[in-house]
Amino acid sequence: MTLSRSHCWLALAAALSLAVGQSAQSGPRPNIVLILADDLGYGDLGCYSAESKIPTPNLDNLANQGMRFTDAHSPCAVCSPTRYGILTGRYSWRTELKRGVLWPWDEPLIEEDRLTIGKMLQEEGYDTACIGKWHLGWIWPTTDGTRYNSKNPIGAYNAGWSQVFEKKIDFTGRIRGGPTERGFDYYFGDDVPNFPPYAFIENDRLLAQPTAYYSGERFSRPGPIAEGWAMAQVMPKLCERSVEYILGEPREGKFHRDPNKPFFLYLPLTAPHTPIAPAAQFRGKSEAGLYGDYVNEVDWLVGKVMKALRESGQAENTLLIFTSDNGSPARDGSNMNGEPRSVLETGHNPSYIFRGIKADIWEGGHRVPFIARWPGKIKESATSNETICGVDFMRTLAAVVNRELPDDSAEDSFNILPALLGEDYESPIREAVVHHSGGGMFAIRQGKWKLILGKGSGGWSGAGEEGDPPIQLYDMQADPCESQNLQAEEPERVQRMTALLDKYKETGRSFSPNQD
Repeated sequence: MTLSRSHCWLALAAALSLAVGQSAQSGPRPNIVLILADDLGYGDLGCYSAESKIPTPNLDNLANQGMRFTDAHSPCAVCSPTRYGILTGRYSWRTELKRGVLWPWDEPLIEEDRLTIGKMLQEEGYDTACIGKWHLGWIWPTTDGTRYNSKNPIGAYNAGWSQVFEKKIDFTGRIRGGPTERGFDYYFGDDVPNFPPYAFIENDRLLAQPTAYYSGERFSRPGPIAEGWAMAQVMPKLCERSVEYILGEPREGKFHRDPNKPFFLYLPLTAPHTPIAPAAQFRGKSEAGLYGDYVNEVDWLVGKVMKALRESGQAENTLLIFTSDNGSPARDGSNMNGEPRSVLETGHNPSYIFRGIKADIWEGGHRVPFIARWPGKIKESATSNETICGVDFMRTLAAVVNRELPDDSAEDSFNILPALLGEDYESPIREAVVHHSGGGMFAIRQGKWKLILGKGSGGWSGAGEEGDPPIQLYDMQADPCESQNLQAEEPERVQRMTALLDKYKETGRSFSPNQD
């Protein structure tokens, strides 16, 4: 199919989609594209840091065309919990995963009966697709019916059991519990770039059988790998499939989406997470080593998505959002990996002025870029300092399509649409945001105040830094670098914020239905 024929097809699709329904705003329901970078820091983008040593022209342009939030946070400082929070509107620490991430062969974290963004939008007449990194678990088919978590708790890595279990997997079988059973009509991706199996998955099947074994040196876990698998091919392939989806182009005679419906594309990228493997065309494009080159490739992909929306005539009726799943570990990319903070030696700081890196309870672990464009709805070159969180996607997108959510869903999600649209609203939208580290440490942010209930970073190890007190309170307005602990001067505030966090834990929600 040529591009011109694609345009004709999409023009017809746009006309037919008018019948699908109207959003809470005027006009047809918008397409929604949510791009989630993996381990990209607040300071990586030029529009967030004048000191960035990475060219990000497309993301800078996106910010010029829409709104940039300066106080946005991921639901957790590591991967799987954030993805759970984004898709469900519920903090992941309410599940059985209390710290860390899912590991190879872990089963689904999203409960089968839980409402997700994908399910909600399906019910509202949307075609839905997930293209990229899932990292929320699957039920792998086995030759004897064995289930991985029958012998190993979810989120607890067990190298020995993993090696035993993977030998039982029938890689020709249907993989259950993934995106197509959690609200997505279509899925394509490699699940987790540094976990086996090293092969692409389409819907619920592997596209190629893993006939070899990767030893796991340098940057990844050992496990089965498809012949010819190359880490640097992943991002270009995700880009190709995303553009095809947006354009509505067929693959093997079949369309991946219904052209009569608006679409929701959830695009969780694999970059700049390890293995740091930029394609050849991006090497040397930055002054921040291979890490910076990989961020530049993220920017390129965003540019390709923007171009596809523009050339297909859909940009004007698409809400496009870009953010990250957590902060950056600041690895320089040497040997496709590098030590944490090693990229700082190039003079580039992915955490900007903030303390900490990925997994930390400090701001560098969870404060992330957040850019949104919706022509005619969101003002150009706008900036918001509203404190928001990735769990807010659920209730916000429900507002976009004028959907009322049931009480047993989106328990921690708030509607930030008024902030996006620049409407008059009572600020703050959220009473508070709960932060959670990779090691399971809690913090709560209320207004300008941030209370950390634990010592130090609370990163992967869960331990604090030597000499830190067990409770820390920071004025994030006067001290965004978290350098002056005020807990001794503000005992009543510490008590009130601790009680609020306890309330959120005990009641099972931070959003009350009467807040709508």
